[in-house]
Amino acid sequence: MGYLDHLLHFAMPLVVAAGVTIEVSVGAFALATTLGLLLASIRFFMPSRLVRLPISIYVEVFRNVPSLTHLFIIFFGLAYVGIRLDSLVAAIVGLGLIGAAVLTEIFRAGFEAVHIGQREAALAVGMTPGMTFREIILPQTWRVTLPPIGNYAVQLVKDTSLVAAIAAPEIMFTARNLVVNTFQTTLVYGIAAALYLAICIPLSRAIRRLERRMAIPR
Repeated sequence: MGYLDHLLHFAMPLVVAAGVTIEVSVGAFALATTLGLLLASIRFFMPSRLVRLPISIYVEVFRNVPSLTHLFIIFFGLAYVGIRLDSLVAAIVGLGLIGAAVLTEIFRAGFEAVHIGQREAALAVGMTPGMTFREIILPQTWRVTLPPIGNYAVQLVKDTSLVAAIAAPEIMFTARNLVVNTFQTTLVYGIAAALYLAICIPLSRAIRRLERRMAIPR
């Protein structure tokens, strides 16, 4: 019983921190998905170079600069010019903007996977471009992009560990503080690893079930 109390003493703060990890993951994923789909749609359907070039620059910058650098710029850099964000807000915005750059490319590839003949046929029978996108292109794009989006979602949960660097009280930030104060390194980080598994494994299985449901019957 003594060992169980000892275990719970360390586990409870980490369970609370796991709730923060989930909160950051959900917020960042929602931002990344919404912005990524919007930018991919603009980039794919608007041929103007003046429109596509800024999006391309954004994608390249956020994909090729380390994520921690972006988090530092958003949290510390903006504070330097008078814009102070809460650590959780900065974490969600930072990871969301980074993810949007990744998902922009994923959605663009999904759009390109839909044969142009389907768009032409839809327009030929009187569907508007908006209806064609909503009824023909987008459903097929979701099927094509669901596996990489699912992989991104799982990776995002693990990437939340980076926001410990800006003092967001997620799993790794809490684990590090516990280790500093108690020196129970193996126990604390073991519990942290178990919590990541408890989040990521059900998420991975849910995504696989969704993929099977959305798969086109052979």
